[in-house]
Amino acid sequence: MPYFTNADELYAYLGRLLEDLSDDPELGPRFRRANTIVQYRVRNPDAVVTAKLLDGEEGQVDCGETALVPEVELSMDADLAHRFWLGLVSPTKELARGNMKAKGPIAKILKLVPLARPGFERYIDRLRAEGRDDLLEPLRAASARSAPDRGTRPPAV
Repeated sequence: MPYFTNADELYAYLGRLLEDLSDDPELGPRFRRANTIVQYRVRNPDAVVTAKLLDGEEGQVDCGETALVPEVELSMDADLAHRFWLGLVSPTKELARGNMKAKGPIAKILKLVPLARPGFERYIDRLRAEGRDDLLEPLRAASARSAPDRGTRPPAV
């Protein structure tokens, strides 16, 4: 079963995360140094989030239809996008496996990956604050897999 039941739920979490990062006084300008417009196209549920990350301009994040014309397009399953923002996914590996597809200048795509890292903790904190423990299950599973088998419990997630 997918983590998000519909596009509106995905927008409420992933879309809002990108809006928060864009509006952040410290992180927003760093994101805009990528100097591109990136569009995330996800499946299951189908949704589109477009972020204007242009140096020297105000940030903009559109969920759904947009007049913005993306330079970079990333497409993947919504569950993969969710696990990425939990910090559990290597975009390089997923691109190589074909689970994530990218269109646009490689240099711009490569700039985006390290910019996302500060969003991981923010995303996790938001899910916890909103009582969405169900969306944190991939973290618990990853923690359990990586915990040493000495009868100790993995850290609480």
